[in-house]
Amino acid sequence: MKLLKPIALAAMLLASALAQADINVGVTVSATGPAASLGIPEKNTIALMPKTIGGQKINYIVLDDASDTTAAVNNTRKLISENKVDIILGSTTTPNSLAMIDVAAESQTPVISMAASARIIEPMDAKKRWVFKTPQNDIMMSLAIAEHMAASGVKTVGFVGFSDAYGEGWYQEFAKAAELKKLQIVANERYSRTDTSVTGQTLKLMSAKPDAVLVAGSGTPAALPQKSLKERGYAGKIYQTHGVANADFLRVGGKDVEGTLLPAGPVLVAEQLPASNPVKKSALAYVAAYEAANGKGTVSTFGAHAWDTGLLMAAAVPVALKKAQPGTPEFRAALRDALEQVKELPGAHGVFNMTPNDHLGLDQRARVMVKIENGAWKYIPPAN
Repeated sequence: MKLLKPIALAAMLLASALAQADINVGVTVSATGPAASLGIPEKNTIALMPKTIGGQKINYIVLDDASDTTAAVNNTRKLISENKVDIILGSTTTPNSLAMIDVAAESQTPVISMAASARIIEPMDAKKRWVFKTPQNDIMMSLAIAEHMAASGVKTVGFVGFSDAYGEGWYQEFAKAAELKKLQIVANERYSRTDTSVTGQTLKLMSAKPDAVLVAGSGTPAALPQKSLKERGYAGKIYQTHGVANADFLRVGGKDVEGTLLPAGPVLVAEQLPASNPVKKSALAYVAAYEAANGKGTVSTFGAHAWDTGLLMAAAVPVALKKAQPGTPEFRAALRDALEQVKELPGAHGVFNMTPNDHLGLDQRARVMVKIENGAWKYIPPAN
């Protein structure tokens, strides 16, 4: 009988220790390198995320992958093997996020990516069932661009995009949208995120004489083709993707990006949205939190993608805690399952409704059309 008391006490202490286990959240972002203008606001946003969820302490382990796929994979391995994380947020870019999938799936660790391509979560399979993302899919934004082009009288389009998964994914999706809207793509060019000149690509675009050009890039490197086109006198419409929606793009592009048209998450123009917009309140909440910490006018859509990963995590953690304790495979699986069950969650970019086959969960409430006017973002109301 005396032997049972120490055993029972030890069991109670162990149960208590497990109940008080912290939740470890791994983060890998591109805070340096070509995608730094995206990764820095994401990193800044992590600092604003809750320190406790469901009564559990949250530890954030933040690593920089320097916009490099190998570094992103190494960070993922380190976070899983050394830091024993329960979930990973990141990375910033599509190539990095795609490269992380195998490692995350092998360890059965859920990931919420901050990168755009639908290829990160589609087609759904045994590996991608562990991966979620917050940025709008390329097809959603491609349709917004194609619809605006068609309504503006555009007939022919020149395309120039990154020579990686981001650019290729955008070309594939925009080609579908262009066909639906009877737009003809008359040029298809590529360039590297690290290129300093796109003269050859620009000359080919100019020779095709398109009514409009779509630049499928992200961050400050997306300004390069547009500046080159302007230098050579291109007078047609220029569209960009939602990958440029931050102040750094405006700064680098300067007068050359005036008049640019692009689809964006509602958070970019939150204050300009009508009161009836279902995302206005949640978008303004992020803007207020970020600018309180970093200064007026510093908010970007990329940081908002990180904010939405935190909202999804905060919604899933209490549900997962009912099934398992942090630091266990069971908890990671419960988190994954809980993320699939998120419904009508208002975020900075839209309203999330996840399903087993849809690990993005956004609908048309997650996009608006925007124009760069006088060095600022101007909301374009939808046509009646």
